[in-house]
Amino acid sequence: MPEGYCVKCKAKKEIVGGVEETMKNGRKAIKGKCPTCGTVMFKIMGGKAANTVPAETEPGKPSVTS
Repeated sequence: MPEGYCVKCKAKKEIVGGVEETMKNGRKAIKGKCPTCGTVMFKIMGGKAANTVPAETEPGKPSVTS
C-alpha cells in the first residue's frame, strides 16, 4: 500500500483501504484511511490518467489536419 501524510497524527503512515481515483483535472490519486485515527488520507500520484475515448469529429465536417 502507498504511504501518505496524516494531518491529524502529523506523521507519514501507510494508507489503509486505498482506492485509486481520477480527479477532475485528470490526475490519479489514492484515497483511504489512516490506520491509527481513521482520518481520510488523500495522496496525489504523478502523471495524468490516459484518455481512453478518442476525440471524434462531427459527421459531415472535415477533420482539421496541419
